[in-house]
Amino acid sequence: MKHFARERMSGKYSMRTRHSILCGLAAVAAVLLLAPGKAAADEYPWCAQYTGADSGRNCGFVSEAQCMQTVRGMGGFCERNLFYAGPAERPARPARRRRDN
Repeated sequence: MKHFARERMSGKYSMRTRHSILCGLAAVAAVLLLAPGKAAADEYPWCAQYTGADSGRNCGFVSEAQCMQTVRGMGGFCERNLFYAGPAERPARPARRRRDN
């Protein structure tokens, strides 16, 4: 312990101490870079609820018409996805005002 305190005070670290610090920093960097981020699942505004023997749910439709085409003939219905966070349709851009000079 005295040896380490003396090295610290003099500003000189042994090769072993430098190696330990470098390995520690490399381990922290590896954990930060390789850690999985937030899982990003694609969310869509419409869900198909299938009925019958093979019932199930599929929330992968961008429009009600697309969903209805899928369930037509299979049996089922479409409904809005309650977990969809984005807008169902892209909002219209406001009209530009022209300046009269």
